[in-house]
Amino acid sequence: MEWTWYCLYFLVLFGLAGYGFHRLTILFLYLKHSRDTPKPKELFAELPVVTVQLPVFNELHVVERLIGKVAEMDYPKEKLHIQVLDDSTDETVDICAAEVAKLKDLGFDAEYIHRTDRTGYKAGALENGMRTAKGDLLFILDADFAPNADVLKETVHFFTDENIGMIQTRWGHLNREFNLLTRIQAMFLDGHLELEQTARNRSGRFFTFNGTAGIWRKQCIENAGGWEHDTLTEDMDLSYRAQLKGWKFVFLKDVETPAELPVDMDGFKSQQHRWTKGSIQCCKKVLMNIWRSDFPLSVKLEATAHLTSNFAYLLLFVLCFLIYPKQEFVPNWELLQRYPWLEHCLNLPIFFFGSVSVALFYLMSQKALRPTRWKREIFYLPLLLALGIGMSVNNAKAVIEALMNHETGFVRTPKYGIESKKKASLKSSKYKALKSMVPFVELAFGLFFFAVVLANILDYNWMTALLLLPFPVGFFYTAFPSIAAMFPSLESKDEFDSVEDSE
Repeated sequence: MEWTWYCLYFLVLFGLAGYGFHRLTILFLYLKHSRDTPKPKELFAELPVVTVQLPVFNELHVVERLIGKVAEMDYPKEKLHIQVLDDSTDETVDICAAEVAKLKDLGFDAEYIHRTDRTGYKAGALENGMRTAKGDLLFILDADFAPNADVLKETVHFFTDENIGMIQTRWGHLNREFNLLTRIQAMFLDGHLELEQTARNRSGRFFTFNGTAGIWRKQCIENAGGWEHDTLTEDMDLSYRAQLKGWKFVFLKDVETPAELPVDMDGFKSQQHRWTKGSIQCCKKVLMNIWRSDFPLSVKLEATAHLTSNFAYLLLFVLCFLIYPKQEFVPNWELLQRYPWLEHCLNLPIFFFGSVSVALFYLMSQKALRPTRWKREIFYLPLLLALGIGMSVNNAKAVIEALMNHETGFVRTPKYGIESKKKASLKSSKYKALKSMVPFVELAFGLFFFAVVLANILDYNWMTALLLLPFPVGFFYTAFPSIAAMFPSLESKDEFDSVEDSE
């Protein structure tokens, strides 16, 4: 049993280190292609008609802002067709109808489509909207986005190349500095959008539509088989199917489309659960088709790493059960006893690829996006790593559900219209994320690892205690806010007040 614990422990660590190594390959590709800025083939002599699709479901706090920002876009009115695709069951219906009426009064070609049957959820709404879409180009915006006025003029000319099927812009963050959670989320997303999407696109790998803030060619969607709703990430699914058909995508990291980040832990967990589960569903659906295709081996390997990356949460979850046995039941192997440094030869590279590489990855994204302020983000890296650990229970659950074909509906992430430096309280909103038993599992893990860290401190194992400290910190950080939300009396009055901008 001693050797069983020991080998399983290092096997899991090797798996996590492998995904850390993948981040370094992404970083290498990003730096290698940093100057390969995409440019349109030519400019349209006459701008094409664009249908702006706004899929909405119970977005009471943000839909008015969204439609208002769309109305401010710098694009000829006669070339714009605006669709509000509303599946709402609350007051959002009245707000959408009123806002569409205002658009029509302003001279816009606006269409309000309200479904009472949510078949297919967001994918179903987009599929339904395509039937009456007047534009050959479809600009999709989720309710929590606030597009800049020049976004269409910055992107539309890329479609002069008839092989281009989709243009994705980089997400910005309206409320980045609202609280500690939004700052860390922004760092997570910056790493994905600035580094991963740029590296994949510019190096000729597969990259995916992010579900919003992107423009599709209608013909590309139809040729790829249309919107399908057998996964929770219809954007990733369609992206792979379209690229397997030969369509080219472009990621424009310098064109930003601002959006609102979830400000509470339950909303963040709900979003992460959906994204994680959907990515594994897509992995099961398209991975074999990728390997059967004629794409180069390097492209297939990167797509495999991308589609399986959320298995890292399952490995991290398993690791939580192996750390203590590995510490307590060390194999009685004479070579290890005679040369204890041999174990360090394993631990050091694993630590580098599993932890240091992740820190370097997110630090580089901040250096690229915030060149004058990136050094201040260094102080948030330990908590970013801890939050990744704390999310392992929530996201491992999503992975297992996907593997077991456990069906769940499309659970929207609550949005509250909260932006930077604005005082706000979630208590006044009727939108709440779904509750579960996950926080109590996280709390149990936090207590367990707190005891393990304390035991190592009492045994003067300072290095081990320091390396394990992110585990209790991460689990307590994800558990306490969720548990407090179940018992409103535990929440402090100003818990969701914005933090002051220290920069």
